[in-house]
Amino acid sequence: MLSVLLKPKSERDEENRKITGMVGDEALKKASGFFRRRSLAILVVSLILITVNIISGGFLKFDFLQTVIDLPGGIVWMFTNFIPSARSLERMPTILDQLLSTVLISIAASCFAGILAFILAVLGSQSVGIKGPMPLIVRAIASLFRNIPTVAWALILLFSFKQSEFTGFLALFLTSFGYLTRCFLETIDEVSGGAVEALKATGASYGQLIAQAVVPLSATAVISWILYMIETNVRDATLIGILTGTGIGFVFDMFYKSFRYDIAAMVILCIVVVVVALEMLSNYIRRVIM
Repeated sequence: MLSVLLKPKSERDEENRKITGMVGDEALKKASGFFRRRSLAILVVSLILITVNIISGGFLKFDFLQTVIDLPGGIVWMFTNFIPSARSLERMPTILDQLLSTVLISIAASCFAGILAFILAVLGSQSVGIKGPMPLIVRAIASLFRNIPTVAWALILLFSFKQSEFTGFLALFLTSFGYLTRCFLETIDEVSGGAVEALKATGASYGQLIAQAVVPLSATAVISWILYMIETNVRDATLIGILTGTGIGFVFDMFYKSFRYDIAAMVILCIVVVVVALEMLSNYIRRVIM
């Protein structure tokens, strides 16, 4: 150490530069090797995906080249025919009436599903739920209803309830119920653990645990999930309406099959405006309550 300190400053600086250069070169080599391996991995995965895509297209007799050739013509046809005209405005009262019906059904299905899902999530929660097989049963119910698509529920319910608004309501409700139950389970277990333990230590009753810990701490997340479900259900309700013969989906299907593409375009435009407006309102409410 003393010999190093006795060296002239110029020699010490030169040695430091050499050491720094060696470390820098080694770090550069490691970084270069890392990015080389990562680029190679991306290339291999991309080639695998392209190969699978080509094989799948060949199996299905799907002509990618013809699709690319026909794409410009399809876009031109769409922008030529799907343009609302002055005559489309004559159907606005019917469109708005059915659109309002669709939005109200979506809100009702989401809110009703949210209430029942919250009750079931409390019962099946790991922190405040009923012990024993109840958490497993609740998660099984949530998975069952959540993993069956809304369209599949609509087709199943059509056999029992025929084409009606109630069929659309049930299809939206069942899917929302399963989805929200799973979300609420995770929310309750995440936010209420410490508060529940503190209340239990004071000898609080089960009702006090729910009212003073679970509900206040999870209310913000629960409202946020319900708002998200309303947005999703408004979009899904259009397709459900085509199957059940109700709401804005039925109006779109009727004019589309009648080759009144201008009115069908007006229906699509109204749906887009409502969905965007609901999303903006939902985001505003989330910012206020969070």
